Amino acid sequence: MEVEEKQITRITGDNNLFEFNFREIWEYRDLAMLLVRRTFVAQYKQTILGPAWAIIQPLLTTVVFTLVFGNLAGLSTDGVPPFLFYMCGNILWSYFSAAFTANSTTFITNAPILGKVYFPRLVMPISVTITQLISFVIQFVMFLVFLGFYMIQGTTAIAPNAAVLLTPIFLLQLAMLALGCGIIISSVTVKYRDLALVVGFMVQLWMYACPITYSVEYIPERFMFLYMLNPVSPVITNFRYAFLGTDQFQLGYFILGWLVTLILFIIGVTMFNRVEKTFMDMV
Repeated sequence: MEVEEKQITRITGDNNLFEFNFREIWEYRDLAMLLVRRTFVAQYKQTILGPAWAIIQPLLTTVVFTLVFGNLAGLSTDGVPPFLFYMCGNILWSYFSAAFTANSTTFITNAPILGKVYFPRLVMPISVTITQLISFVIQFVMFLVFLGFYMIQGTTAIAPNAAVLLTPIFLLQLAMLALGCGIIISSVTVKYRDLALVVGFMVQLWMYACPITYSVEYIPERFMFLYMLNPVSPVITNFRYAFLGTDQFQLGYFILGWLVTLILFIIGVTMFNRVEKTFMDMV
């Protein structure tokens, strides 16, 4: 008579400092998608316009940037229409800042769920990052509509090129950066809640350190390397080059941005694995 073997799942806190279990996270992909749906619905629940806010917010921000920085300040937009120039950077920043901000408090916000059932904790910030990607897709389609409109009008300064095929890589980098930085903040705020109060201010300062409201031509060449250590800067610069044809593709800074992103991602996962062992005792 054959004895049926029982499958045993062992849950321990003895994981390595850097351990990113892709297989386990993939096994919980259905839960991740459920969390994506829940977060997206909750984000626009009880709002009159619903998901239309994903278009209205960046559209209004772009209009303000165009009036203030394009018309009043007279900043250069590399020869392309100011509205397109600002929207191109704004939709990327909106995605990164929203994912980073949401991830920075994800463990504290979802503490009641984390204390009731086991699942890979990293599923939570990953689902948040994917949720914000839905909003980006909506905004990206809006951007393509305006891009097509200006091209039909015959704006010769706009010159999309083959670099547009790198768009998924640009998004992957921003997703990993938002995930890594968000986990770093979230891991620290588990014990020190003060940091959560300055995240909004931190995001505002970070935005002005990126070429969103201005062109990189305003950055002195001797400071360019330090400026591009901000991994968001080469993403926006190369994204603009791909769709608008401004400046040129900067391979060296593109690689530098990826190196910084990977370092921050590794630091984030390492800090999370360190905090996870005593996470529920501190929340």
